[in-house]
Amino acid sequence: MKFLKLSSVVLALPFAIANPVKNVDFAHGQPSDGKLKGGPILGGTNHAIDLQNPDNLGRQSTDGGRVKSLKWSFSEGKTNIYNGGWIREQVITDLPQSHDIAAAQLHLRKGALRELHWHTTAEWGYVYAGRMLISAVDEHGNYTVDTLKEGDIWYFPKGSAHTIQGLDDENEALVAFDNGDFDASGTTFMVDDWIAHTPRDILAKNFGVDVSVFDDIPDKDPYIFNATSTTTPDSGPESGLTGPSSYIFHDSATKASVPIPGGGGHISIVDSRNFPISTTIAAAIITLKPGALRELHWHPNAEEWLYFHKGTAQATIFIGGGNSRTIDLVAGDVAVFPDNSGHYVLNTSPTEDLVWIELYKSERVADISLTQWLALTPPDIVASTLKISREVVDKLKKEKQLLLK
Repeated sequence: MKFLKLSSVVLALPFAIANPVKNVDFAHGQPSDGKLKGGPILGGTNHAIDLQNPDNLGRQSTDGGRVKSLKWSFSEGKTNIYNGGWIREQVITDLPQSHDIAAAQLHLRKGALRELHWHTTAEWGYVYAGRMLISAVDEHGNYTVDTLKEGDIWYFPKGSAHTIQGLDDENEALVAFDNGDFDASGTTFMVDDWIAHTPRDILAKNFGVDVSVFDDIPDKDPYIFNATSTTTPDSGPESGLTGPSSYIFHDSATKASVPIPGGGGHISIVDSRNFPISTTIAAAIITLKPGALRELHWHPNAEEWLYFHKGTAQATIFIGGGNSRTIDLVAGDVAVFPDNSGHYVLNTSPTEDLVWIELYKSERVADISLTQWLALTPPDIVASTLKISREVVDKLKKEKQLLLK
């Protein structure tokens, strides 16, 4: 009798599975092909994440080996909020495979300032909402004051003094740096932090003012704070930072557009060839039509860092030695494709454009198309290597298609 009572208690435990799990397949967030491979998750899991990442559950039979995590979401980061805005970052501790690039989403309200500062890294920025005022000074006393709108880009070389102000009611930009370990000590220097930690008599002597002038300097730098929108006009030719020396690239969508033979979308490339000051960060801004494919390719000169701004995507990254991994991506995600790794990006939406930004720690954007490579290689060699017919090889396009409908 005691044995029967104990059995009844065990069967009533919450861990017991009374009913079989229904809808056991990848589409329902379960690591199962719905046939023989895999099975339902019976323990704890974040079902929302599982549904959003079916390829993490083993959906692609062509994946192989072990590839470390290559994506992260800004939504997973700690958002720091201030009077006047907020910022949330992605650094190497968030995405350890991103060695070359760190980045942040920066939000400023009207008049709010990202305080005067400089870095040991170069800074690259892309305005995707509102308008921002950029002010910067180089080591020669050349300066720039300019208004940036959506689609405009800035680049501040290492050590350049600068600040950013929001001009519309709400303003936002992607900001990136050419060092994945951007949060390391000694990377960013704030002007009021420096002044607050300098003897007052030295400040008075340096600026030629009374010691009392600096009585209200904040003890802790505010990072972002509310201020009055500047009325200073944009700088003219006398500023020095114009032409090839300009820190600003306007109208990237039109001025940097490249031909797309494959007809699958739009690409703007902004690098040192059309933005000479930008010698350590090269960028591509891509819009991919619904269902379209960024063709199989790799980059010979740098690892690729990506920010997904709109839509949904799939990418498979091949790192050699039988190792590959497929990942699913949504707006707000960042990803990194290791140096020289083969990959593609697919727009998985049947109705919505996919928009993302690619960054490289390089002076230029460069890629090698798999199709073009095979098409320009002696066809008998390709046919023998891939065990395909010569006729198939002969039909491969010799021009990069880039984005395929």
